[in-house]
Amino acid sequence: MRLYNINNNFIDTYLLLKMKKIFLTLAIAMVCAFGTSAQKFALVDMDYILGSIPDYEMANEQLNQLSQRWQKEVEAVAKEAETMYKNYQKEMVFLTDDQKKQREDAIVAKEKSAAELRQKYFGPEGELYKKRQSLMKPIQENVYNAVKKVSEERGYQCIFDRASSADIIFASPRIDVSNEVLEKLGYSK
Repeated sequence: MRLYNINNNFIDTYLLLKMKKIFLTLAIAMVCAFGTSAQKFALVDMDYILGSIPDYEMANEQLNQLSQRWQKEVEAVAKEAETMYKNYQKEMVFLTDDQKKQREDAIVAKEKSAAELRQKYFGPEGELYKKRQSLMKPIQENVYNAVKKVSEERGYQCIFDRASSADIIFASPRIDVSNEVLEKLGYSK
């Protein structure tokens, strides 16, 4: 009789533990299901949005023209330095030490001038950067505000940029709100 009671208690304990595991697993699954369904996500394609804004295209064109003009200016000064160096090499045998020194100094100064000009226009805080900031910042702020409005109106906790995320392998077109953002900006597709 005693052996039967021990086995019975063991089986009761085993079933109780099994039921607790099942209950705990179901509770965790329900919490996860309710937690994920409460969050809403959406996507936008910033390349598509910005490409649909005429002001953005005009600003890009203006930046390209400035960049090309400044690049030609830098290249012209660099070419002058190169020409000075080639002439110096051809005439070096005929020059005195003082003349060589003067020519070398002039070449170095011209090369330095080209490097300074390149830095002035294309450096991290250069003219092109400043111009890009002044032209693009208002457009980017408008797009950001439109994305924010769509997010608030539709109850999205997060909106991802499909264009800049290589991590998004597939996303349903139903969660892409790019056209809604364009509508908020006053452009309809």
